[in-house]
Amino acid sequence: MILLGKFITLEGIDGAGKSTNSLWLADILRSRGLNVINTREPGGTELGDKIRHIILENDMSPEAETMLIFAARFEHFKNIIQPSIRNNIWVICDRFIDATYAYQGSGKGVSLEFIKSLEGLLSTNMASSIVPDLTLLFDIPFDLMLQRISHIKKLDRFERNNDIFFNRVRKSYLEIARKNPCRVKVIDSSKCLENTKSIISEIINNFLVSL
Repeated sequence: MILLGKFITLEGIDGAGKSTNSLWLADILRSRGLNVINTREPGGTELGDKIRHIILENDMSPEAETMLIFAARFEHFKNIIQPSIRNNIWVICDRFIDATYAYQGSGKGVSLEFIKSLEGLLSTNMASSIVPDLTLLFDIPFDLMLQRISHIKKLDRFERNNDIFFNRVRKSYLEIARKNPCRVKVIDSSKCLENTKSIISEIINNFLVSL
């Protein structure tokens, strides 16, 4: 049986384990005979990567930051995510719209109505749903985040934020999960990597069975 392409997003605060598990998740899906690509936001395209650099390295208003993220997202979804899904390719994306609500919305105070308006513009310009089929939310406390990113020599603008900021972001993510239990699966990634992989495997197995 050939399964149509699906859209899986990975979310969570910095250091939660998204990048570590992204490639491993792709290997799991490929072992099931599926075609898979890994991508990320902001980024995913040549233009998106340039916008990512601007966002991470330059101070700007939270609203300008949000608009730049959606500009990169428009290019990313139109040119990478949507065509891949239509060609029966599964897309694993490190961050998507949930991250904007958590980081720019709850973390930086950007109006949720403002974000919703940009989401609406993206949605109306695409001929398919922009909602992920499955979201894995990797959850860790702020103290553990600090331990995991302590080896990074140069932190970007986001990683330099304090505990108040990241606790707001984390709370927002958990609230998104509470409101979307069918799509968003919370993973306690504070434990060992093998434990996290075991949970991911169970979630993916259940997801595949449901298709």
